[in-house]
Amino acid sequence: MDEIGNLLEQMLTADLIQINMSNTRDAERASKVKIRPVLIGGQLLFQETLYRGTQVFHNNYTAEDMQEKIKEYLQQLFKQAQFSNKGMDATILVSKKGKMTLRKKARKQEVDPAVTKGDIDGTGDDQLSHNRTKHYILQEGRPVDFLVGLGVQSPDGKVAKAKYDKFRQINRYLEFIEDVLHKLPGDRPVRIIDFGCGKSYLTFAMYYYLHVLQGRDIRVTGLDLKKDVIEHCNQLARQLQYDNLHFEHGDIAHYTGADAVDIVVTLHACDTATDYAIAKAIGWNARVIMVVPCCQHEVNKQIRNQLLKPVLKYGLIKERMSALLTDALRANLMEQAGYDTQILEFIDMEHTPKNLLIRGVRAEGMRSRSNGNDITELADELQVQLTLQKLLKENKE
Repeated sequence: MDEIGNLLEQMLTADLIQINMSNTRDAERASKVKIRPVLIGGQLLFQETLYRGTQVFHNNYTAEDMQEKIKEYLQQLFKQAQFSNKGMDATILVSKKGKMTLRKKARKQEVDPAVTKGDIDGTGDDQLSHNRTKHYILQEGRPVDFLVGLGVQSPDGKVAKAKYDKFRQINRYLEFIEDVLHKLPGDRPVRIIDFGCGKSYLTFAMYYYLHVLQGRDIRVTGLDLKKDVIEHCNQLARQLQYDNLHFEHGDIAHYTGADAVDIVVTLHACDTATDYAIAKAIGWNARVIMVVPCCQHEVNKQIRNQLLKPVLKYGLIKERMSALLTDALRANLMEQAGYDTQILEFIDMEHTPKNLLIRGVRAEGMRSRSNGNDITELADELQVQLTLQKLLKENKE
């Protein structure tokens, strides 16, 4: 076991990509186990994902405890274990008589395209990758099941070149969620709805981050109008055994499938669909609202102002001003409804002009956080009225 112990010491570091243990002797105890590194509260731990029938269990261990756990599994339960870190692949095979055979192979080193100057010269601060790669919640080189299933990563954890912007977007989104973790209930399941989920990269990411990495009890619903997309997402959720993630066909305006929701998110819901999502969230007293608006046509069709006439005569300028005014009014209406609201940059402008995220967090005491008269006066001056204004007024009546 000395050779095995040395291997485990080498593998159970921040450079670990993944450990897979399979070929079980007792399926009722566990059919397989996966192990990956996680950084929780600044501490490097190793997360065990244990599969038993249709159930999945997650536990976090220190390197020392994880070593003992793996040795126990090799002696009592699994006949095969595969190890991968940044420098080496290894396989342990266990015979019927308990003899262990170790095979090792060096891995080809690859340069992470996200490496920055600060990462290379040692001025970065990423603990999990020893200042070698850009810090992401989901790290390149460490395969994540849903990213592999959606084609963002290869099975060995490499991010596809064509999907690298999506990989960055997913990580940026998870950072926004990480900021509001303390606002979520800890004594009951967290209810989440993603309106207009599309191919559901971010829906799967939320589930993985909150349930797998953070250990939260959550219920996630994705809603979209495309039936083939919904069918594909439900199939992938079943395949990944994401038991509390499901997808439904339908539109935001007419959705009645929930009475109370904690987080409402929507990414690039077209035009007034964003207004319906925000109104639904406010009506549910959702704790967190996160929307990335798109195609803000409503104000562009309405806006009239004599003073701004020399500016608004240029179609492109009018379109951009209308989009910014729409989102600023939405944010103010959310504040008026009792939310601490921010407008944040989602991803760089080089990737998409639709890069603003509106995040509202329910404020204590339900007090108004914006002057309703100012909103009304501005809307009247520009001769515009948002669908969100109408919906919130209807909700009060």
